[in-house]
Amino acid sequence: MNQLRADGFDVRDEDIARLSPFVRHHINVLGRYSFQLPDLSGGLRPLRDKHATDDE
Repeated sequence: MNQLRADGFDVRDEDIARLSPFVRHHINVLGRYSFQLPDLSGGLRPLRDKHATDDE
């Protein structure tokens, strides 16, 4: 925020208080999301048997 203020932008303290520390670079101006998923070795896990109980 200091850099924005140094560049002459009006940065209000009440606006800064509402900023989130989470990264938002995966959201573009069109509202589309992009994620880079890690390469998981071994592929997908098998699906759960729908007839199995939770204890199995």
